[in-house]
Amino acid sequence: MKIALITDLHANAQAFSAVLEHAQANGATDYALLGDFVGYGGDPGWVLNKVMELVAAGAVAVRGNHDVAVTQGTAPNMREEARKAVEWTHARLDSRQLAFLSELPLTVSREDRLFVHANAYDPAGWDYIQGRIEAMRSLHATQARFTFCGHMHEPMLYHLSGTGKAGEFTPAADVTIPLLPNRQWLVIPGSCGQPRDGNPAACYALFDSISAELSFQRVPYDVEAAAASIRAAGLPERLALRLLQGE
Repeated sequence: MKIALITDLHANAQAFSAVLEHAQANGATDYALLGDFVGYGGDPGWVLNKVMELVAAGAVAVRGNHDVAVTQGTAPNMREEARKAVEWTHARLDSRQLAFLSELPLTVSREDRLFVHANAYDPAGWDYIQGRIEAMRSLHATQARFTFCGHMHEPMLYHLSGTGKAGEFTPAADVTIPLLPNRQWLVIPGSCGQPRDGNPAACYALFDSISAELSFQRVPYDVEAAAASIRAAGLPERLALRLLQGE
C-alpha cells in the first residue's frame, strides 16, 4: 500500500490539487494528512472540503497549530501576518468545517506508524523538530517504528538505531529510500502549501507500507495563481511573496 504523506497545506488549493494528482498517478492508495490545512492561503474552504472528502474515504488526518488557532483563537506569539490570515479564515469557514477542524485528533496510531503534526513528545506544545536533538526526543517518546510529522516546512529524514546511534538525511526528490528494519524513522515530508527551502514546488512523500520504502516528491504547480488568490483575499502581500520565493 502506498501512502501519500501530505502536510502543511495552508489553504493552497493549487498546490494541494497538483499533489493529489501526482500522488494518484504514482500509485497512492491511501493518504495521511498531517495538519495545518488552513492559514496563510486564500482557499481554506476548498482545501478543507477536499480533506474532509479524503477522510470520509479512510484517510488519516491530524490537527495542526493553525487549525487550532482558527477554531480556538490565536496564540500571543503568533506573527501578525499569520494572525490576520487566521482571523480572515475563521470568518469564511462554515460551522461544519470549523467542527471538523476542532474535532481532529492530535495523533493517530496505525500498526507501526504514528501520525502527528509537530512531534511525538508533546503534540500539543507545537515544538519544532529543528535538528537531531528534537528528532531523537520525538523518537524516544514513541514505540512506533515510523513517525510521520509536519510543522517543519522543509523535507527531512531522521533515524535512530537499536544501539542509540542517531542519523539525519536531507533527501533528494524522487529517490527511493529503504527504511531499514533495525531502526526507528522520523519522516518530515515538507510543506505542500508553503515550502520554505527556496524551491516553490510543493512537497510531499510516498511511503510503501509493504516494502518500507520512502520517496520524497516535489511537484511544480501554478504558484502565480495561488499568490493571486492570497492577494484577491486581501491578505498580507508578504504571504503571496513567500509562495513565489519558496520561503
